Amino acid sequence: MPLERLGQRLRAHRVHRGWTIAEMAERLLCSSNTLRALESGKPGTSIGLLAHALWLLGEIDSLDGVAPAPAGLAARRRVRRSASQGAPGEIAEDERDF
Repeated sequence: MPLERLGQRLRAHRVHRGWTIAEMAERLLCSSNTLRALESGKPGTSIGLLAHALWLLGEIDSLDGVAPAPAGLAARRRVRRSASQGAPGEIAEDERDF
């Protein structure tokens, strides 16, 4: 699972620096249990805490590689919606069958 692998990489960075769970949790201003959850890949852990951990480990720029924008958006071009599409975030009738 990707979140578990991410947690393992965070743990490897922490261990490489010689920090205990308690030391890193103190630096992140969170509990040791919350840090354990982050390192275990628990999906309920805050994205803000993940970003803070990446910053603390000097890896914040790695977030730029997460979910890269489609080519049209990456070129800073506008992507046009057809007139038949609803407003952004609106669920069409044919999408409601689940």
